Amino acid sequence: MKRLSLIFVAFFAVVCVWAGNDYVIYPVPHFISQGAGQALVTKTVYIVPSAAIDNITVDRAKTILEALGYKTEEAQKIKKGSTNLLLGIYGSDDLADKETARLGIKQTGQYKQFFTEGGSRNTGRYVFNLSGSRKGTAQMVIAGENTDAVFYGLATMKQVLTQDFNSSFIPVTVVDGADIRDRGVIEGYYGVPYSADVTKDLFRFMADYKMNTYMYGAKSDPYHSRYWADPYPTEITEEQRNIGYLTQDMMRDLTSVARANKIDFIWAIHPGTAFTDPENKGVLDQIMHKFEAMHALGVRQFGVFVDDVGVPSDDALLRLGADRLTELQRRIDAMWNGPGANPADTVKPLHYVPQLYAFSWVNIEQGKRFFSSLRNVPAKVRIYITGRAVWSVPNSEDIRIVGEWLGREPSWWWNYPCNDNDVTKLFIADTYTNFRDEKHVDSQARFEPFSISNLPTLISNPMQQGAASKIALFSIADYSWNSSSQSFDNQKSWRAAVKAMFNQRTAEQAFCQLVPFLRYFDSDALAYHVRNYKRSVAEGRPDPVALCREMQAVIWRCQTIRPAMESREEAKYVYDDIRPWLLKLEAMASEVKARLEGKPTQTVDLDNNPEFQFPILTGMGADISLSMKTAEPAAEVLQPFLLWLREQSAGK
Repeated sequence: MKRLSLIFVAFFAVVCVWAGNDYVIYPVPHFISQGAGQALVTKTVYIVPSAAIDNITVDRAKTILEALGYKTEEAQKIKKGSTNLLLGIYGSDDLADKETARLGIKQTGQYKQFFTEGGSRNTGRYVFNLSGSRKGTAQMVIAGENTDAVFYGLATMKQVLTQDFNSSFIPVTVVDGADIRDRGVIEGYYGVPYSADVTKDLFRFMADYKMNTYMYGAKSDPYHSRYWADPYPTEITEEQRNIGYLTQDMMRDLTSVARANKIDFIWAIHPGTAFTDPENKGVLDQIMHKFEAMHALGVRQFGVFVDDVGVPSDDALLRLGADRLTELQRRIDAMWNGPGANPADTVKPLHYVPQLYAFSWVNIEQGKRFFSSLRNVPAKVRIYITGRAVWSVPNSEDIRIVGEWLGREPSWWWNYPCNDNDVTKLFIADTYTNFRDEKHVDSQARFEPFSISNLPTLISNPMQQGAASKIALFSIADYSWNSSSQSFDNQKSWRAAVKAMFNQRTAEQAFCQLVPFLRYFDSDALAYHVRNYKRSVAEGRPDPVALCREMQAVIWRCQTIRPAMESREEAKYVYDDIRPWLLKLEAMASEVKARLEGKPTQTVDLDNNPEFQFPILTGMGADISLSMKTAEPAAEVLQPFLLWLREQSAGK
């Protein structure tokens, strides 16, 4: 674990630099080919959608282009002499499909492999092409297997159009699609639920990086658990707002923003033991009544959680749970999905988190009996596991075992970068460093390739710090879209995530260099300097120069990143999340530097300073309680070293 800090810090000093005239697109596309020449996008872009493209996709195209400074007009046919954006369906013979044929894209091996041979292995498949006319005017086309796939193509277009080279663009073709069908977030941790603003910001972020699923099951939301049968309130106090409570209007707003970003917003209910209580004859009536209330707020997909309330082993209870889940899906279909139903009112299939989600809790026979009891639940119902253990990294062996018991591939609730068992720590480094830092995760785990044929759903349970979680979520989006071992590059993906968070070079570099110190485990960055200093003290020749220089750099980075983050809305949310860690780190570095230089200094209260604290909710149902916790940045080396310096001063 111990490495020379000079090497480590030098690495972090350069990781946020882009180079070359190649397009950098995330998630990494399956196939990308750049052409020769240049293409100039005209001031007005004419959007030419086929009849199959929905309004959400057209509106998204307008929003992206207008945010980049272009004017847009919707047109029925190509406007000569101007840039056109054709949106259509692959194989439909519409204008976009014909344009892919004219450009020769349909004849390429990549296209045939992806759209014909690869049909069962990928979803959301699309082609994006930017080319130049003879006069250099750019033309763009997106042909997808459906309108949702075209929406993903727009995320690629957005990234392409933000990487202009000398005010023009290099022609490029992307042939792409997702390895895992449903990719996204499960807000299911124990802690303060995300504010409505942070959640909406996450929706927009997810749309930019091709995530499509958000399951809301915040353990400490009383209307998810304790008051699961009651409607959300129409009003809340400011104190309740500060700890993530939601009103009906706020929930309605969330579902609207999710819909505009093509995020399947799944609202989950947690009826606890009531779901399998034989004496509770009306539990399904209560659940459906709540679902009706949530449907009126715009929810079009539901989940049922019965996790963390004890694992039943009685065959009668297992059958009852499966029967009630089946009946609940039947009632949903009867109410909203019957013949003649309004498409805007239809409800997608249930998502179910069972009592046994980490199968190592029981022996093999018990695990087989539990999951086999769910074999006859309708195949469209998604059934979740966290793997062999609560913190398992997705792997094919766990999927195979449970899949054989279930008779279908399970969906994966991934407790990463979840910190509800390590709440004073931040996991904002690269994925594999986070694995090392998270005490319950296998530090040697690495990603495996998957496809929709063996993993239909991968949703990540993040930290209580929702905006800061985007750093890890970026790489999850990258991996779950294109999971081949050749495509996911851990370090490159993390560097791209940091760039996406800040998009400002100085702030990016300052953040990259601060991450080793914002982590709890800062030995990589500081142990070398601290050892050398203590050795110099023991030899009677104290040499604080290197450590003072390091502390000054930390202070400068903390002071640099703050205004850069506060000036941008998205980055401000990240700053709000990491503020206690950042302020404590700066205070510790300042005191260490002053003590090393023999200057007067105030002793920082490391444990009770409110600037270093944040609220945390613990428990579920009737057992929810609020407390304050203190951030722990640089707790492995810097904080003990500061305490050592204080002892040295006291002993003089």
